[in-house]
Amino acid sequence: MKVILVSNYSEMSEKAARIIEEQINKNDHSILGFATGSTPLGLYGNLIEGHKKHGVSYKNVQSFNLDEYLGLDKNHPGSYHTFMYENLFKDIDISMEHIQIPHSSSLSMEQECKRYDQVIDRIGPIDLQILGIGSNGHIGFNEPGSNPNSTTHVVELAASTRNDNTHFFGSLEEVPTHAITMGIKSILKSKRILLLASGKRKAEAVKRLLSGDISEMFPASHLWNHHDVTLIVDQEAYKLVNQKGCEEVDR
Repeated sequence: MKVILVSNYSEMSEKAARIIEEQINKNDHSILGFATGSTPLGLYGNLIEGHKKHGVSYKNVQSFNLDEYLGLDKNHPGSYHTFMYENLFKDIDISMEHIQIPHSSSLSMEQECKRYDQVIDRIGPIDLQILGIGSNGHIGFNEPGSNPNSTTHVVELAASTRNDNTHFFGSLEEVPTHAITMGIKSILKSKRILLLASGKRKAEAVKRLLSGDISEMFPASHLWNHHDVTLIVDQEAYKLVNQKGCEEVDR
């Protein structure tokens, strides 16, 4: 795992954007995996700026999102369909036909899970997957105890995850209790993974991740089983880490 240590959230967001833009410049038909939540908001702002000011084009890019809440219409203000449209897609030139987000209103969620993995396998693999890390170590919505061999599946959200996401809804009662998410095995099929971590709330998770211990109770630890993972972490999130165990720290 390569670790890039940066000063703050802004620098993390800018560094991540440059890596994505380098991927697109290398291959304008790249397949990108997108994440949601607070962590990638600055990254998406930088990608919009790069598109508008520097002409970075997404017209040939395909995208996959990690997850979606169950029980929300895609037009609900709290859905990840809405999140991605409002925070990225409406301001770049990506084709709506090239956007893949799990459907949470399917009559058969079992069939939807199978369909989503089939689409990933048909179009993919994903060239560059963006991830955040939950305070409990979740990636996507793969909560502690998730099977490392899981593909796309329905999961019950941990209480800590629902609490962390309350600010997107207004109250804990409004946060859905279940979601559909790409599984750990699905994520690890990606060619490259870019993991972002910022702020003191993520410090314990980053410390545990960089210990190198792999455990089902800490899903992000399975990223050590991937051959090309880059963690961009700011000083606040990194402050509990002893650098021992990190293969490389870049500025």
